[in-house]
Amino acid sequence: MGNIYRYPAVKERDTAEIDGFPNFSYHTNYRDRNLILLDKGINPIARVMLKNEERIPAILISSSPHKVGSDETPWQDYFNAERGYIRYSGDNKDAKTKPESRWGNRALLEQYQLHNSSDSSERSLAAPIIFFKRVPQNNKVKGFLEFNGFGVITDVELKVQFNRKKNEEFVNYLFQFAVLDMTQENETFDWRWINERRNEKVSLKKSLELAPASWKNWLKEGNQGISNVRRNVSKVEILTKEEQIPEKGSRQEKILKEIYNFYSKEFKNKKRFEKLAAIAAEHIITKKGSGSYKPGWVTKGSGDSGIDFVGRLDLGEGFGTAKIIVLGQAKCEKLNSPTGGNHIARTVAKLKRGWIGVYVTTSYFSKSVQLEILDDKYPLLLVNGIILSNAVLQIMDEKGFKDIKTFLAEADSRYKAVDKMPEDILFD
Repeated sequence: MGNIYRYPAVKERDTAEIDGFPNFSYHTNYRDRNLILLDKGINPIARVMLKNEERIPAILISSSPHKVGSDETPWQDYFNAERGYIRYSGDNKDAKTKPESRWGNRALLEQYQLHNSSDSSERSLAAPIIFFKRVPQNNKVKGFLEFNGFGVITDVELKVQFNRKKNEEFVNYLFQFAVLDMTQENETFDWRWINERRNEKVSLKKSLELAPASWKNWLKEGNQGISNVRRNVSKVEILTKEEQIPEKGSRQEKILKEIYNFYSKEFKNKKRFEKLAAIAAEHIITKKGSGSYKPGWVTKGSGDSGIDFVGRLDLGEGFGTAKIIVLGQAKCEKLNSPTGGNHIARTVAKLKRGWIGVYVTTSYFSKSVQLEILDDKYPLLLVNGIILSNAVLQIMDEKGFKDIKTFLAEADSRYKAVDKMPEDILFD
C-alpha cells in the first residue's frame, strides 16, 4: 500500500526499475500478453473464457487529482484508503452522451450487478477493482502511480456535474467503493493472483488460492458483511502542518489565498468569512451522509463569543427525529499561522449536552490543540485549510462557478446576520 510506481510514456516490460521507482509494466507483466495500461480512468483487463466460465481478471481505476475541474476531469474524486472508502466519478464528460454508453461506465455497471448480488456463485464471477492515484514526483506531474489497494463496488448513483470549458451540465455515474483489508498479507498485494485470473487454463476456484483473505471472506458474505473486510487503518490522528495546508502551487493553495485576500483586503472585514464557513460546513456534513443538515444563520457580534454560525443536524425521520444543534466558529487567518487554542476553547465552552461544534479556519491546527481535542474527546469537527479549499472547489464545480470571486460574492449574500439563541433552530 502506498508504493509509487513509474509509468512512463514508453513502456518497458523487462526493466524492474525506472528512475529509481519500481516499473509498473514490469511488476504487472504476464508472459507475452498485452501490457496492462492505465491510460484511461477506468481500465478493464481483457475478458477470459474457460469453458462456460467468463471473467474479467480485474478493473484498474486511475484518478488524477491534479486535473480536478479541468476539461479532461470536470469532477472531483475522493480517495480515503485508510478508512477503506473511495468515491469515483465515471467517464462521461458531456451532455451529448448518455452516461451508460461510456465504455468505462458500462464495465463498472456490469460489475456492480455482480458485486451486489446475494448469490455467492454470481459474486465469484466478480472482478476485483484495483485503485491507483497519479501523484507528482521529482517536479514531474505525469508518469507516477500510487497504489491505493483493491476492493469492490458498494453503491452507484447518477449525479449532475458541470463542465466549465463547455459551460454545460451533464449526467454522470458516481461509484462508491470499499477498499478491502490486506492485514493478513502484511499490506502487500500479490499480483500473481491477477495473473492467474488472466490465465484461461486456470479456474476461478484455483485462482482463489492466491487471493487476499478479505476477498475470500467477501465472496462468502457479500456486501452485507462489508464492515468485516473493509480496510481501516489505526494510526495516530495528529496531522502535521503540511497535511493541513495545500501544496505550494496547487489549485487549492490559489483558492485559499483568494479566500483570505477577499475578506482581509477587499472586504476588510474578516468576520464576514463566517458566511463562507457556514456554507462549507453544510457541504462537508452533507457529503459525509451523517443525516439531514439544516442551515441556520450567522450571528451578530464581535466574532469572539465562540459562536459565528448555527445549523442543525437531523437524524432519523418523523416523530423519532433527533435534532442536534451545530455551533460554528470561523476564523479567517494567515495560512502559515496556526489557529489559536483560545478560540477553540470558547467554542467548546458554548457546547451543551448533545450539541456538536464546527471550527473552520483558513490555516491549520497545532499539535497541542489537536492533542487537547483528542484527549478530551470534544465533539468538534475541525476544518483546516486543505479541507476548506477542497470543499469550496467541490461546491464551485457542482454549482458551475467559473471563478472564486464570483462565488464568494454570492456566498456573502446567502446568510443574514441575526440575533437569536441557538435553541431557536429547533423550532424552524
